[in-house]
This record gives sequence, C-alpha cells and structure tokens, in this order.
Amino acid sequence: MASETETVVGGPVLVVAPHGMDEVLGCGGTIARLTAANRRVEVLVLFGGGIGGNTAIRAAGLRVAALLGSEPPRYADFPENRSDTLPLLDVVGVVERTVTELRPAEVYVSHGGNLNIDHQTAFRAVATALRPVPGTPVRRLLAYEIPSSTDWAPPGFGEPYRPTCFVDIADHLDRKLAALDVYGPVTRPWPHARSRKAVEALARSRGASIGLAAAEAFVLLREVLVIDNPADKVVAN
Repeated sequence: MASETETVVGGPVLVVAPHGMDEVLGCGGTIARLTAANRRVEVLVLFGGGIGGNTAIRAAGLRVAALLGSEPPRYADFPENRSDTLPLLDVVGVVERTVTELRPAEVYVSHGGNLNIDHQTAFRAVATALRPVPGTPVRRLLAYEIPSSTDWAPPGFGEPYRPTCFVDIADHLDRKLAALDVYGPVTRPWPHARSRKAVEALARSRGASIGLAAAEAFVLLREVLVIDNPADKVVAN
C-alpha cells in the first residue's frame, strides 16, 4: 500500500499561466523535469488563447505541450489585459473547478508582485481558490517569475520577488528553450528580458546562485508536510 507521502509526491501538478508562453517562461524546465519523472502536468491558461489573433498562440501551446510532455493546455479564454474589468469570482471559479477535477498535489502560479495586471489577477484568483479548507488536495503552492513582468515591477506593485526554492533544470534547459522557440512570434530580440538569450541567462544565473548549472526559482507560498509514520506501515510476515 502506498503511503500518504508517496501519494502526495506523485500526484498531478497544475500550472496556472496568465497567458500562453508564461508557463514556459516561468517553469518550462520544471515541467520538463516533472514529466520526465512520469508526473502528470496540466496547464491552465486564463487569459487569451483562442480568441482572434491568439489562435496562433493556442496552436503553439499544443506543440509546446507535446515537447515538454504535459497534457494539452486548457484555455479559460478570458479577455487579455482586461482582467481588472472582470469579476474576480469568475476567474476563481475556473480555477476551483479545475482543481476539483484534477485534484493536484502541487500548483504553480505567476507571482503577485508583477507589472502585468493579468499576472496579478491570476495570482489573486489562485490564492483565493486554494484557500486551505479541509479536504483540499493541494499540498504545495509555488509562485514563479515571468521575465519582462516580474522583473519590471517597480516598488508598489506588491511583494518583491524573493525566491525561496529552486529546481535544477540543467538537464532540461534545452527543452525549455526549444519550447520558447515554438512561441517565437511573441518572444523578443536580445537584449529584451523575454528574448531567448535573456531567458537562458536567467536560468544560468538562478542556477549559479545555488551552485547549479541552471535552475528555475520559485517562491514557496504554502507547503503541508506529510511525514510518513513507520508505525503505520503494514509489515508482511
């Protein structure tokens, strides 16, 4: 019989992305590492995706999912860059329904101290949907950075981004960058923060800060530790 710890650690993972490509910028390497370990990863894109000119991004999202090994993205199709005009409860409802269906053990979302309004709204919606009520399946909640938004936020846009945990993506950085290339039309040339070269430099810098060749950095927002009790194990004679 699997222990509760094993069930939690091996459970599904949900990445909530404000827009298509944010999942790659913030945690593409982590997604690749998780799926390489046979973890199921789902991506929920809240804003844009299938409306008007975003159809190309939606097509790219399918190719990126195949490249990283995640499930095909889910799109809420809320209007892009107008999330401050939406009732927050509508966005919260989409996240809640997704969590109820998937019962993820881990959830990743854009950091709240962010220049982009959709990134802020995504954070608020997830934090609200994942309030720690009895029976919640989520044991770990993390916030990721998005180059050209998290790093551009001046004082007054919320908590500064101070990562508290890191994922070694040295063996998966090439896949992250290849996934970024799929979103080519919405990337930018160097020295823009959302350029391929800048994204690689950030991964190298985050890695070097903790003695790794490359890493993605996260803010751990909440974690419920499940300590396995040997006394609970069934020992066969």
